[in-house]
Amino acid sequence: MVTPYAFLFPGQGSQAPGMGKGFAEAFPESRAVFAEADEALGAPLSRTCFEGTDAELARTETTQPAILTVSIAALRALAGRVDAPVALAGHSLGEYSAHVAAGTFSFADAVRTVRLRGRFMQEAVPEGEGSMAAILGLELPVLERICGEVADGEVVAPANLNAPGQTVIAGHAGAVRRASERAVAAGARKAIALPVSAPFHCSLMAPAARRLEEVLAGVPFAPPRVPVLANVDASRVTEADAARSTLVRQVTAPVRWMDLVQALGASGVRTFVEVGPGRVLAGLVKRILEGARVLNVGEPGDVDKVARDLGGA
Repeated sequence: MVTPYAFLFPGQGSQAPGMGKGFAEAFPESRAVFAEADEALGAPLSRTCFEGTDAELARTETTQPAILTVSIAALRALAGRVDAPVALAGHSLGEYSAHVAAGTFSFADAVRTVRLRGRFMQEAVPEGEGSMAAILGLELPVLERICGEVADGEVVAPANLNAPGQTVIAGHAGAVRRASERAVAAGARKAIALPVSAPFHCSLMAPAARRLEEVLAGVPFAPPRVPVLANVDASRVTEADAARSTLVRQVTAPVRWMDLVQALGASGVRTFVEVGPGRVLAGLVKRILEGARVLNVGEPGDVDKVARDLGGA
């Protein structure tokens, strides 16, 4: 009997110079993904992935299509060598990769959409007015209470519920700073300011959500062939309308990654394959789900190894 497994796709923050180049060199199907991205965007995204600097890759409207493209390039290298997963999920931006994998919309439409998504999110809040911080070692109810106490008319709220004792907050820069200081005073192990250019997944992103909704209305959606778990509520998305709705809602809503992984675990999934750059999700899954097995497809050499581990070709 084949062990059920889920594919997971990373979000912003997993980028690194040179990412995806090895896949393009090793696999024709991966090389085709980069060519398709360049054509869809009318710009040399592949060159940015392979040769771009940290600063170039950190620009949000570049980061998002770049990570999506590398993730799908890795997926295409793996897909013909293993059985289909029983579920798909992605962290924030990674939810778009999951929907491409599920056949909800085309890769070309996705890469064009996430470039706009990145631009809309960047433009929603003037640079320097918003920020994000990771709060380590404090329970969520305590952190939620602190955010409410220090807001003082500004926005600050949990944005990424990543793992037990690991929550990212987002909002106005001053409110995030006050919440971070209060969290440490309340017993948090650490508060780390994140090097991001906008406060993602909070109500300040409402202008971006409205603009994105207009874009997604013009993108053809199909029912996902494999259920995709939504960031906003860990629900199993199997209909086109639900897919479109959850992608709009996630711009301003917190990423409920812990709930999502627990829901997969409750459904019987104990093996996860992180597909794309970095290993961020592997660490989170292991903290959330005791006994979880996490494999990574982040480099060309991982493809055959993971295929063997999953009982594929």
